[in-house]
Amino acid sequence: MTFEQLVTLAVLAAVVVALLSDRIRADVAAMAAAAALAGLGVVTLEDLGRGLASPAIVALASLFILARALDVTGVMGVVIRSAARMTDRMGAASAPLIIALCGSLSAFLNNTPIVILAAPLMQDSARRIGVSAKRLLIPLSYASIMGGSCTLIGTSTNLLVDDMAQRQHLPPFSLFEITGVGLAIAAAGALYLVFVAPRLLPADDGVSPETVRTEAGPAFRPAQGLAAVTIFAFVLGAAAGGLSIAVVAFIGAMALLLFRVLSPEDAYSGLRPQVLLMIGGMLVVGEALGKTGLAFSATNTVAAWVQPLGPIAALAVIYIATSILTEIMSNAAVAVLITPLAIGLAENLGVAPRPFVVAVMMAASASFATPVGYQTNAIVQQIGRYSYMDFVRVGLPLNAISAVVAVWMIPKVFPF
Repeated sequence: MTFEQLVTLAVLAAVVVALLSDRIRADVAAMAAAAALAGLGVVTLEDLGRGLASPAIVALASLFILARALDVTGVMGVVIRSAARMTDRMGAASAPLIIALCGSLSAFLNNTPIVILAAPLMQDSARRIGVSAKRLLIPLSYASIMGGSCTLIGTSTNLLVDDMAQRQHLPPFSLFEITGVGLAIAAAGALYLVFVAPRLLPADDGVSPETVRTEAGPAFRPAQGLAAVTIFAFVLGAAAGGLSIAVVAFIGAMALLLFRVLSPEDAYSGLRPQVLLMIGGMLVVGEALGKTGLAFSATNTVAAWVQPLGPIAALAVIYIATSILTEIMSNAAVAVLITPLAIGLAENLGVAPRPFVVAVMMAASASFATPVGYQTNAIVQQIGRYSYMDFVRVGLPLNAISAVVAVWMIPKVFPF
């Protein structure tokens, strides 16, 4: 191995250990890795620029600002309060509908604030229908995860995988290109949550008894709220029409500031720099893996093992490996590491790489079996006082169902 390969391998190992140990923040670990690779001459200033100023980061930052506008203008509050009034009218039937609503919203908006706003509503609904809130909060998180997998902008992971694929000279994904696969997984997951998960979820109510329904979001500002919705609709329409998501989202974010729908301070508070910096740092690590040839070597090794099994088996291997890794470390890190490997594997097998890229998108978000694999899981764990094994017991079957549906559905939508 060359010096550059040894350094890159050592830095990668250090990042993985840091992410697994959870003693160092993911953004700090990723940026430290980028700094080490630059300092040791493995990556150049141009490589740093490609990582830290990638279209995925521009798109994500802009989408965070758009989501922040819908929150501070009261649009999200109106939606959640309307759902709260629905619980009064519908009783027991309201809970699954609210969970479905949150899953649908997560296809277009960051699911973390959605879950934060909806969790108190779920607690209130549980008391009204006489069940434990623990039976509703994990399904809320899972629905938001599955909803986010249905569009390119539903989760940061999808945008990141798309960016990595474009770096490998694949055409960009359109906004709804993965929707067919995402909906199939979500439909199977919904059936599981309705008919099987209630038997596995804990029945005891460990939720704090003093928790009550809270007002969701600030008071509605009609003019600014209408402007925020209009701008967001423009971004979705332009992206669905084939324009660059990074470009139209950036234009939308700037329009919010220019028309004073959102103050600069509110925009900055919605940026979530820890996510952006972590992704940027990992993209630099990805540059090093490609530049030093380590990604190519890993691809050849995996290809030699799975080639006799055929493309379906290879697709399953990529999906399962991604799913396992995303349960124990950052899904952005997994996306950066696995996407080039998946594309190289497809090329070695002589099949189209797009199905393998979609498998990485779906698997990197399908984090159901641990509370640490996805932020919404961590949120509902704290609110519902779930144990670690609650997620393992309920999430592992959903992981398996998602894998089966994905491996069956992906080749139908994206032929080899």
